[in-house]
This record gives sequence, C-alpha cells and structure tokens, in this order.
Amino acid sequence: MKTNVVITEFLIAPCGMDCGLCAAYQREKKPCHGCHAGEENKSESCINCSIRNCEYLKLTDSGLCVDCDNFPCARVRHIDKRYRTRYGMSMIENLQTIQSIGLQAFVKSEQERWACPNCGGILSVHRGNCLLCGAAKPAMEE
Repeated sequence: MKTNVVITEFLIAPCGMDCGLCAAYQREKKPCHGCHAGEENKSESCINCSIRNCEYLKLTDSGLCVDCDNFPCARVRHIDKRYRTRYGMSMIENLQTIQSIGLQAFVKSEQERWACPNCGGILSVHRGNCLLCGAAKPAMEE
C-alpha cells in the first residue's frame, strides 16, 4: 500500500468521493490515479461512470456535482446511498461541506479525519482496517 497518501484537491471526484481514500488508489501495483486522471489502471465501472461522464457536470465551473442545477440528481443519490450503507460515508454530505467551507478546507479536514490513529497513514474507506499497519479503523463520526 502507498505509505505517503496526501489528499489533494485533485483527488476530490465530481461526486464528492475522496479518491485518496479508495483502495484502488492506495494499492501499490497498478494504482488508479483518481477520477480526474486518465483511464490508466481504472476499472471499467470507473471509466464508464455516469457521474464522471455526466453531460451536466461539464457545464459547471468547478467540475463538482454540488454546482449542478440538478444536484442531488438520481445518480448522486444512488452512490450516496450505497456508500452510506456500505462504508458510512456520504458523498452528498462531502459536497455540501465543500460548498460550505470550500475545497481547500475540506481537503485539510479529510487528511485529518481519515488519518490512522495508530500509524498516521490514510485509511481506506473500503476497508475495515488500516492498509499500512493493520489497525482496526475507528468508528467514523457522521
């Protein structure tokens, strides 16, 4: 696993996902480089993502769904429900936080929120333990 994950503005996907928290981004072999990067090492589902490729998203200045007139659309509500249920994270809340405090402040808060209390590495939203040291992921605040 990557030992030096630093969450940046570039890693915030249009839907509000923090790509730095993704297990595919954090893996050593053939890591995905995030939604804003090219298609190298992306799964077919990410390449064909209806949010990433949304025609309305292209009309926003920020490239974030929160700035779309249709926010939250059915696509965003669907992924938000899936991530809330499986991983305890809300894309809609992430986007609303970005809208409220700004992207830079959100990125800073993500770096702190998702730091492993044991080793300081960035936790994966997709795993129940730290991918670096194996410590159990603490319950995340909602």
